Amino acid sequence: MRPPHRETHLIDRVGWLRAAVLGANDGLISTASLIVGVAAASPSRNEVLVAGVAAVVAGAMSMAAGEYVSVSSQADTENADLARERRELAEQPEAELAELAQIYVDRGVEADLARKVAQQMMAKDAFSTHARDELGLAPHVTARPVQAAFTSASTFAAGAAFPLVVALLAPTRGLTWIVSIACLIGLAALGAIGARLGGSSILKPTLRVTFWGAVAMAATAIIGALVGRAV
Repeated sequence: MRPPHRETHLIDRVGWLRAAVLGANDGLISTASLIVGVAAASPSRNEVLVAGVAAVVAGAMSMAAGEYVSVSSQADTENADLARERRELAEQPEAELAELAQIYVDRGVEADLARKVAQQMMAKDAFSTHARDELGLAPHVTARPVQAAFTSASTFAAGAAFPLVVALLAPTRGLTWIVSIACLIGLAALGAIGARLGGSSILKPTLRVTFWGAVAMAATAIIGALVGRAV
């Protein structure tokens, strides 16, 4: 007897993984860019560290609030659609049956078989069936505002702490370059970890996040240097 076929899918991670990758990358890039910009404008370590700490606290709170509000809006839309679907199932069960059967037909099932499948699925759990097959809502993709807010804030703080620690330990002379190079290495590592957790290839995500991190830090360093000279 052949052993049962087992598959391991990573789609269940999509909700928290998106928020985690966004938070960590944003924390590292934005804080490193701010530190590099301030360091280019002023050689004072105190000013650099104050700016870095402020970036960590403000950024983490901003990420938490932004994620909670945006994902809550998504959840409100999902709940409104689910409430509408529940009402339609109660008021127009035949129309909903025909709609579900047509969905299966559009996916390649013969009309008679599609109707039988729709009848059996609705007999078992009509609401969950329509939520999944008509609205595309399944437990692993539904919005979770609190999870998204906590994940984004905590990973932002973790990512932002790295350039702050580097700035604290690095010598004042060459601080801009040391922070930039260390953070590019950190971004590459984050890109590789995020790709690994998501089950995708490592090279492309790593290059992507490293490139845009370099662009952000270069831009703030140039602007910081210009402002420093002007002031």
